[in-house]
Amino acid sequence: MSNARFMGLVFFGVIFIVIGLAAFTVNEREVAIKLRVGEVVESDYSPGIHWKFPIYENVRKFPSRILRIDDDPQRVFTLERTAMEVDYFVEWKIVDPVQFYTSTTGSTAIAQDRLLEIVRNSIVTEFGRRTVQEAISVEREALMADMLATATETAQGLGIEVVDFRVKQVEFVREVRPSVYNQMREERAQVAAEIRAEGREAAELTRSTADRERTVILADAYRDGQKIRGEGDARAAEIYADAYNKNPEFYAFYRSIDAYRKSFGNDGDILVLDPNNEFFKYLNSSGGDQN
Repeated sequence: MSNARFMGLVFFGVIFIVIGLAAFTVNEREVAIKLRVGEVVESDYSPGIHWKFPIYENVRKFPSRILRIDDDPQRVFTLERTAMEVDYFVEWKIVDPVQFYTSTTGSTAIAQDRLLEIVRNSIVTEFGRRTVQEAISVEREALMADMLATATETAQGLGIEVVDFRVKQVEFVREVRPSVYNQMREERAQVAAEIRAEGREAAELTRSTADRERTVILADAYRDGQKIRGEGDARAAEIYADAYNKNPEFYAFYRSIDAYRKSFGNDGDILVLDPNNEFFKYLNSSGGDQN
């Protein structure tokens, strides 16, 4: 091999090495910054091939995807000083690579530790403002929204964004569970007793009201009945008086017929009287006329 050919191969080899050292790529799942002697000189890189000066320029790449932290359950205290364990997770991503590098030296581990410190402080603060009932059910969504807002605002100095914060489970710590459950049972028993007492009171009130209304209705009905009966008796007496004045004999006959009807109104009725009794006056007259 001639010297010229060898030198050509060496030249091209050096060129390839320089290109390999000078070129770098950024994909869609990364963000990158260029450092020159430890100072950031460029950060806005789109996906593709880019260049740097070897030796005194270097590139740091960070993930642009959403990262998730599943922390160990944290012990917190509610407004009533009840100890509880909160199991949660946090999702975050890098939005400012320069700030991220400056505040964490580009370490995701350091960023996660600082973010967890922020989130834990937020959890302690937000749970301490709420009762057990509010923290578990009533204001759970509001609680997570408040913690997300607090963590997002504080984490901006790290060049990251807190995408989501979720409480997976909230439960009483093991040491206080028996006493808390007993207290809950007692409170529910007390509430049930109060509800039953209110029900009995309402039932008694309803019953007394119904009895009072029944008494009033019966009294009104009796009064109206007596009034109608009195009016009817007065009218009957008036009719009888008119009939007697117009025809005393017919009136006597009608009264006798009415007496017969009332005396023999039922089957098996027996009345023992003297045939010449005044009671049979019109029957005897009727029979005599037929004979």
